[in-house]
Amino acid sequence: MNPYVTSFLISALGLGTALTFSSSHWLLAWMGLEINTLAIIPLMTQKHSPRSVEAAAKYFITQAAAAATIMFASATNAWLTGSWDILHLSHPVSATMAFMALALKVGLAPVHFWLPEVIQGLSLTTGLILSTWQKLAPFALIIQVTPAIDSSLILGMGVASTLVGGWGGMNQTQVRKILAYSSIAHLGWMVIVSQISPSLALLGLALYIMMTTSAFLTMKASAASSLNTLATAWTKAPALAALASLTLLSLGGLPPLSGFMPKWLILQEMTKQGLPLLATFAALTALLSQFFYLRICYTMALTFSPNTSGSSPSWRFEGGQTSFLLALSTVSALGLLPITPLFLAAFAWS
Repeated sequence: MNPYVTSFLISALGLGTALTFSSSHWLLAWMGLEINTLAIIPLMTQKHSPRSVEAAAKYFITQAAAAATIMFASATNAWLTGSWDILHLSHPVSATMAFMALALKVGLAPVHFWLPEVIQGLSLTTGLILSTWQKLAPFALIIQVTPAIDSSLILGMGVASTLVGGWGGMNQTQVRKILAYSSIAHLGWMVIVSQISPSLALLGLALYIMMTTSAFLTMKASAASSLNTLATAWTKAPALAALASLTLLSLGGLPPLSGFMPKWLILQEMTKQGLPLLATFAALTALLSQFFYLRICYTMALTFSPNTSGSSPSWRFEGGQTSFLLALSTVSALGLLPITPLFLAAFAWS
């Protein structure tokens, strides 16, 4: 793709997200979401193949349905209450429709079925954008509309997402599908606490973006697409394989890595709010996710790929410039747990 076209599309992604962030009117927020959707579809199909075209078509249909539902919900609320303001989404039917449409946009269970299939058809770079940047605008709207939603619906969808994300990833062999189910599980954790403590939900989103960025970039550097290809990573780049294993364990929430921080704080907040059974169930579902992360780590570090060809395997990757974004995201994904008191002090101050 022409670099000017790529720059234009990336600028459009930033414009759409910024428009949704800064708007208090449903129409402007809807326009920002649509700009985001239309900007990423050409990026999905830049490597033209039947799989990428199918993924782009599925994504477009899903996002169009969600956008139409958002517009219908906001128009219904404006008709019933006389206000287009996002924070004035007071009618329960309109609020529920808007929340379900936003859940469809980000891929929350039980409306998550499109996400693994779409990410599987994309390159790792485009899949990274879809798993991180494209979540920002809809999640900002979710944070704003959750006060008007019944808490049982939010908690139910959050716990269902953590369960589906852990269960669905257990039998997957494709790296991108595993990361897609990881995204569903992490979104469930954020949604569970979005009504109780929005600041904790935003902290979880920020750490999820850092860890997912590191995971996608390490998989891209390893040229990994499935568990079989990951088996050769250790002999080619042992340091990269070790960092990738630690990043995946951080995604699973294993202490003392950064991914333990949001799960710890969310479970603590749920217990304070009188939801110990729900917190216990959410913690148990995290074990499902941890299982398939450990499975990947076992494949990368403790197994060797069978070599059936007559040629010797390549022992080093081709030389290339070290990615600053990969280094920064990996450090953030592994070493932020010691500054947890700083985040707690910031939440108390705010």
